[in-house]
Amino acid sequence: MARGFTLRMGMAFAPKKSLGQNFLQDEEVSRWIADQIEPDGAGYVVEVGPGQAALTQYLAGRPEKLLLIEKDNDLASRLRAQFAFDAKVELWHGDASKFDLRGLFEKGPVKLIGNLPYSMGGEILRHFMTPPTPVSMAVFMLQKEVCLRLAARQEDDEYGALSLLVQHDWVVEVLRVVGPESFKPRPRVDSAVVRMTPRPEGELAVHDRRLFDRLVRMGFSQRRKQLKNLLPEAPGGWGSLMEHLGKNVSVRAEELSLVDWVKLTRFYEGRSGEDRGQGLDEMFDVVNERDEVIGQAPRARVHAEGLLHRAVHVFVLNKHGDLWLQQRSHLKDKHPLAWDSSAAGHLDAGEDFESAVRRELKEELGIETETRKVAKIEASERTGWEFVELHEARHSGAMTFAPEEIRTGCFFRVEQVESWVKARPEDFAPGFVRCFEIWKAQGGSDW
Repeated sequence: MARGFTLRMGMAFAPKKSLGQNFLQDEEVSRWIADQIEPDGAGYVVEVGPGQAALTQYLAGRPEKLLLIEKDNDLASRLRAQFAFDAKVELWHGDASKFDLRGLFEKGPVKLIGNLPYSMGGEILRHFMTPPTPVSMAVFMLQKEVCLRLAARQEDDEYGALSLLVQHDWVVEVLRVVGPESFKPRPRVDSAVVRMTPRPEGELAVHDRRLFDRLVRMGFSQRRKQLKNLLPEAPGGWGSLMEHLGKNVSVRAEELSLVDWVKLTRFYEGRSGEDRGQGLDEMFDVVNERDEVIGQAPRARVHAEGLLHRAVHVFVLNKHGDLWLQQRSHLKDKHPLAWDSSAAGHLDAGEDFESAVRRELKEELGIETETRKVAKIEASERTGWEFVELHEARHSGAMTFAPEEIRTGCFFRVEQVESWVKARPEDFAPGFVRCFEIWKAQGGSDW
């Protein structure tokens, strides 16, 4: 059925130059590209720019759900008509670069595939693949030149800022080159297929991601110049930095690998030594069932023995009422990489709840703002045996989160969070789920 659909659409539809449409016609290539995303039994697959369904015909029916994102009015109408009675296929009509990814988190790991238009490929790639993203694997076809830049290693001519910024988060492989003869109309350049999978957590040392991006862009802004003439003054001097990297003082941007650029970023931050999570010897107040302090104990013992102790959670909302969630660092001793409250943490020995709220906001998010207490939550297994005070804060400006504490974060609409928690509670730290239930039961924010 789908193959006949491709032929009918191809006969009746004229490609639009304004949308950069070059339709894939080679069925062998189409089938092969669809297979690379491993769609059989996948939970959720998104196809960007299905066009005349060259890939769709080999994807439909294989994953549990297939979402098609099509900008062209005529093609979207035809796709909707063709799959109107297929419950496994959905269509979203609009610009893929404006699609709200946040609603996909509740679907679990999402696979992404597309023959991207040359004119919009970079923008679409940036939109879907910049963390935080629900995408767990992506297969794209783009201009060969762009694909080579995405996958380039330090020794390759195509290596540059784009290579580093993408490979910071993704392992990129060029799978195949596709010639112009496979398209209609024929493009003037070769295309290529790349597969992108997440870089393993912890493979790169902890560093400030925003600073990394800024330094890389500065370093490649004028490729002929030496880095010492492009980057800010290094702590302790340029010679000290080059000695740390084991490089010549006249080094240029393309002479540094991804690992080198991470080391360079850490040097500017003043980081040294191995990455460490929370100190297991940090002292907490231990409390009884009435939340009365009865002693102190180190973090390791508190967690190992399930001793009652205290913590704070803070929900930070922006001016639209969206809730900022953090994804916990892989260095966390409990619930690493789980999604959690905007800021959360234990009370130190002798610390009160209000002081802990202010400290956690400053340490984790780099902000100081007014807060209000929302609820006091009894200690239970769901809270990790913590008596929790839940607070709210309003903040719409920049945040600078500590990479040892937080992997990434994003403002979500409250209804998106509610749906996500219901669909996949395992994605969250249990303490957050309990806090969110109580917050919603009280009507959410009315501040």
